[in-house]
Amino acid sequence: MRKKRQRRGPQGVSRIPIRKLKKKNSKTALEVEVLALLAGRRTPLSLTALWQKLRLPPKEEQLLQVLDNLRSQGRITGKGKKGYVLAKPASELRAVLDMTAKGFGFAMVEGEAKGKKDVFIPQANLGGASHGDVILVRIIKEERGRREGVITQVIKRAFTQICGIYEVNNLGGTVLPDNDRLPYAVTIAKGDNLVQAADGQAVVVDIVDYGSAGQGPQGKIVEILGDPWDVHVQVEMAMRSFSLAGGFPQEVLHEAESLNECVSCEEGREDLRHLPFVTIDGKDARDFDDAICVLKKGKSYQLYVAIADVSWYVLPGSAIDREAYRRGTSVYLPDRVLPMLPERLSNSLCSLVPEQDRPTFTAILTFDHRGKRTGERFVKSMIRSQKRFTYTLVQEMLFAGDAGLREQYAAFVPMLEAAQALVSLLKKNRAARGGLEFNAPETEIVLENDRIVDMHPAPRNQAHMLIEDCMLAANEAVAETVAKAQRKVLYRIHELPDPAKLEAFTDMAKVLALDLPKPEVEAQWFAQVLERTKHSPAAYVVNNLLLRTMQQARYSAENVGHFGLGADYYLHFTSPIRRYPDLIAHRVLQGFLAGERQTSAEEEHLPEAGQYLSQRERQAIDVERNCQSRLAVLYLRERIGDAFAAIISGVGAMGLYIELDGTGISGFIPIASLQDDYYLYDGRRHRLLGERSNVIHQLGDRILARLEETNLLAKRLIFSLQEKAKKGEGN
Repeated sequence: MRKKRQRRGPQGVSRIPIRKLKKKNSKTALEVEVLALLAGRRTPLSLTALWQKLRLPPKEEQLLQVLDNLRSQGRITGKGKKGYVLAKPASELRAVLDMTAKGFGFAMVEGEAKGKKDVFIPQANLGGASHGDVILVRIIKEERGRREGVITQVIKRAFTQICGIYEVNNLGGTVLPDNDRLPYAVTIAKGDNLVQAADGQAVVVDIVDYGSAGQGPQGKIVEILGDPWDVHVQVEMAMRSFSLAGGFPQEVLHEAESLNECVSCEEGREDLRHLPFVTIDGKDARDFDDAICVLKKGKSYQLYVAIADVSWYVLPGSAIDREAYRRGTSVYLPDRVLPMLPERLSNSLCSLVPEQDRPTFTAILTFDHRGKRTGERFVKSMIRSQKRFTYTLVQEMLFAGDAGLREQYAAFVPMLEAAQALVSLLKKNRAARGGLEFNAPETEIVLENDRIVDMHPAPRNQAHMLIEDCMLAANEAVAETVAKAQRKVLYRIHELPDPAKLEAFTDMAKVLALDLPKPEVEAQWFAQVLERTKHSPAAYVVNNLLLRTMQQARYSAENVGHFGLGADYYLHFTSPIRRYPDLIAHRVLQGFLAGERQTSAEEEHLPEAGQYLSQRERQAIDVERNCQSRLAVLYLRERIGDAFAAIISGVGAMGLYIELDGTGISGFIPIASLQDDYYLYDGRRHRLLGERSNVIHQLGDRILARLEETNLLAKRLIFSLQEKAKKGEGN
């Protein structure tokens, strides 16, 4: 019997015999058959024609699934009666994948204009890619500015190593990644590891095979971190998740040790050691990069802001400089600091410790009796800090009027009182131009004997603000000076709020019956709103919603001003020990004072540096918040069943976000746990509305919440709603 010849379609696409296809019932084979039928056709082939040519019964479910799959992949276009054709070859875009905890992601396309929406990638179109990977993506759908794509290639993996919790099974085990944006488990083969971990331990895994869309990755355990319920292990896991380095490369450490200390007031440096400079910092501070001195001269004031002269030690292009730029910023974690500079610089050579001569870069600013700046001068200098004060001590001595402390530190009281008077004027002037003061305290985590004994909002008093106002004045003066000198530098910019979010805020204000001025996208309007509501029951809601309208401050080579401060000129100059943009500002200002010309290479590098250093700052904030979430779970792990007073800090379609009173700890109440009614989500008014009862759970509501679950891997605290506070309670 003659063997049946296999048919071939156009362009060499193999066509599979229909009887064989139907026997195997293979989706893959059916995809090939459909593509073969459509190959080379200029006119669409209808669904009915496809059924007939494939000899399939009408409404064959498998064919409909195959057509939907091919369309989602961008390989065919068309639908139903209009017919189907092969899609035209689409260009592929290079992007970075940003995964969500829900399993889908967004492709952030390289080089696209700011404001263009990222490309949505459904879970089925990830193609084995994971969070942070550099990918090629093809657009398969675009409607009303929203794009959907499929990943065609992974160019570079973001993670070659992950950390997580090891779970033993008969075949070896799995490691559940510590990062909820890596939605897979890494398979660990039995007896195939460099170290032997026990069930439930935190481990580090090298990924040896990334698998595919249908099969997860495989790896080998290379390091055991320890008990995941240990504070230091959790901090270490956070660092690993964000690829943060603990120690410094040997080259950097060697270079730091070989630096010569600047101890003499050489030529070109102004001797300011006779002035009563002091540092004011937190009690646990280890690096002191700023000192102040304020002198009252008649009706005017002279403010000296002396900043550690890091640029004298850290030369452009040196090993220390390269590593400082790579880090971008110091990162402050509950049990350690990851400094931008090696310890010999940050805690010794550049630290303005008392009774030690230190090289500084000093801003000397003159203000009149109204607090208006009338002059500025910037000098390389040598100072000798006369006293190290803490915020608490200055608060008690200066603002609370502690007589004993005032007597003990009598030599410094006149200078500090002059600073107090000047800062009062500066604050008044900044408020008049629209400078904003949001109430968003950071959370302080108290550790004793490696255990968390307390979590609470970090104290912030008038002494904190005294130093902040002095630093703001120096930063503004430097920014205005280099801007008017037409020097390229990295500005600290804060752009105008999002108009759409501002409109949503005003709608919410109407719901709350707030008496607000007519909305304007001006700093003065925001300042008025905060001032009018700061003592009202709605203060939390207003503060929260206004913050959401704001854009993130960032570094940029183009100056557009700082909206939140109401400042036309602003940059960071006052913390070069812990922020690289400040070091850039020091070098630019020094070049201007010395009459040196900026090179084109320096100028061209600034836009890229601004974007990179903004990202590093964002990462530092993210890892600090990540640590806080981890340790909150550890802190409350033994308090399941306890009830906590809380406030609703956010509302989403999946439930209520809450913040526990006096702790800074956040939690979540799933909507499914609200069993008394079926709740509808009203996003514009930030509330859930009971369909039958009309009960409302809204942003800012006071509640009592019961802790139901502590999820260490997800870093989440799950609560249930016990009861709402009576109207007016807790405000």
